[in-house]
Amino acid sequence: MIRFEEVSVTYDGAAQPTVRGVDFEVPEGELTLLVGPSGVGKSTVLGAVSGLVPHFTGGTLRGRVTVAGRDTRTHKPRELADVVGTVGQDPLAHFVTDVVEDELAYGMESLGLAPEVMRRRVEETLDLLGLAGLRDRPIATLSGGQRQRVAIGSVLTPHPQVLVLDEPTSALDPAAAEEVLAVLQRLVHDLGTTILLAEHRLERVIQYADRVVLLPSPGAAPVVGSPAEVMAVSPVYPPVVGLGRLADWSPLPLTVRDARRRAGDLRERLAGSAAADAGAAPAPEGTPPAPAAPRRLFRRRPSPLPETAQPHIAEVRSLSVRRDRIDALRQVDLTVAPGETIALMGRNGAGKSTLLGSLVGLVAPGAGSVRVGGAVPHRTAPPALVRRVGLVPQEPRDLLYADTVADECAAADRDARAEPGTCRALVSELLPGITDDTHPRDLSEGQCLALALAVVLTARPPLLLLDEPTRGLDYAAKARLVTVLRGLAAEGHAIVLATHDVELAAEIAHRVVLLAEGEVIADGPTAHIVVSSPSFAPQVTKILAPQQWLTVAEVREALG
Repeated sequence: MIRFEEVSVTYDGAAQPTVRGVDFEVPEGELTLLVGPSGVGKSTVLGAVSGLVPHFTGGTLRGRVTVAGRDTRTHKPRELADVVGTVGQDPLAHFVTDVVEDELAYGMESLGLAPEVMRRRVEETLDLLGLAGLRDRPIATLSGGQRQRVAIGSVLTPHPQVLVLDEPTSALDPAAAEEVLAVLQRLVHDLGTTILLAEHRLERVIQYADRVVLLPSPGAAPVVGSPAEVMAVSPVYPPVVGLGRLADWSPLPLTVRDARRRAGDLRERLAGSAAADAGAAPAPEGTPPAPAAPRRLFRRRPSPLPETAQPHIAEVRSLSVRRDRIDALRQVDLTVAPGETIALMGRNGAGKSTLLGSLVGLVAPGAGSVRVGGAVPHRTAPPALVRRVGLVPQEPRDLLYADTVADECAAADRDARAEPGTCRALVSELLPGITDDTHPRDLSEGQCLALALAVVLTARPPLLLLDEPTRGLDYAAKARLVTVLRGLAAEGHAIVLATHDVELAAEIAHRVVLLAEGEVIADGPTAHIVVSSPSFAPQVTKILAPQQWLTVAEVREALG
């Protein structure tokens, strides 16, 4: 159905091809997963399928890409629209109407489908993606995850033969992501739809792939094979594969279920390690493994300061916010201490972004109060507020306006009254290899987020807010982000991040605050909250339960 034949793409002004030697085939009715570190050209490969590369992006495409027998060099995107449906990394760039139901119908109208067919397909898609309650909502009022589902739905309604998806679950909560992936599975198995999908959160999708195409580095030829074969050599892999590598399991497990079946010996070793650390004798043979010692749960994170040690950096009291006739927040209480990292979690639309907006002054309280460093955010002038609190939004490009990375960094230094070179040093730490003359708009979503984070961190605000900070980041980039955030917390900065990334919360958060329908439904230590939640538990916790391990790094350290 999709065929790449020795394809290379070189963009105008680039010294070397973004991708080179791409040669693989996606058979009809299969789901192929495209993986690799950030910046290796995954979006370029996806764009070549729909004809956006090179007809829209410019540059030179060598080799040949065919979709359902049509050569993308001679067929422009509009001539492939009846065959290929595409959802990019940024849902906002995808929309052409203002209301959810209109957006779902637009693609079918363009293809001239009959009204009765359009009506039926819209209803089916609303049910498939859990959007029925949003059909009349303006798209501008939706959360990031809700927009993602609408964008996916708008390309499903024309029933294309091929779906091309770039980070389709990046903005979705775990339950919504499972729903979307279940829909994609039904399209593949029941309708024979061919899907090419790029995703950094491999823990969500690897088990659904029929085959994997790995782009190991920029310009390198791809590695193609079964998921287990490619994961054995891939530089990016989910926690379940990391645990399998650590335990030397062969073949590598790809699902929590497979890993649990093989984890008995590992649980016994970990129980013995915990007993030895506690000074206890090993349990007699046949005794059920004891849970790991609770004191190990946070050994890789700085402990939060006691609430009485220093005044809170931020205090939210009985906060209620009503937006677009919806109660976005209801009677929310939250305190943030110096050195503390808090993960805000919950379903899409639960109020996480609204709470962050209230802390940075973008959203005024309808009732209750918000104070950050003694100031009321929505009544504080931006030049004074930037040195108290900084926000990296879901769309980090909103913070970037200069023509080069160097100009962006120079402006950040001036705005923050920081030493020249402060921002550039942060960029080098988060984005190694990015040159000064790179245009921010040429960066991938993950690279753009890292640049925006560097811009915000230049002012070294005591309170740092991040909205979906790992969206678009590969595992290596996420590890660099975790290192930076841990360093900031150790220096006394408070961090509040809204995230659907349960692995990130397990890695760095001291506390998890769960929101539902604008209300706080749980607030406590990370291990206590995520271990008791099937939706928000990380993979390692699910595999090694009832022992309370959160990350592969903790297991590695325990095994010595």
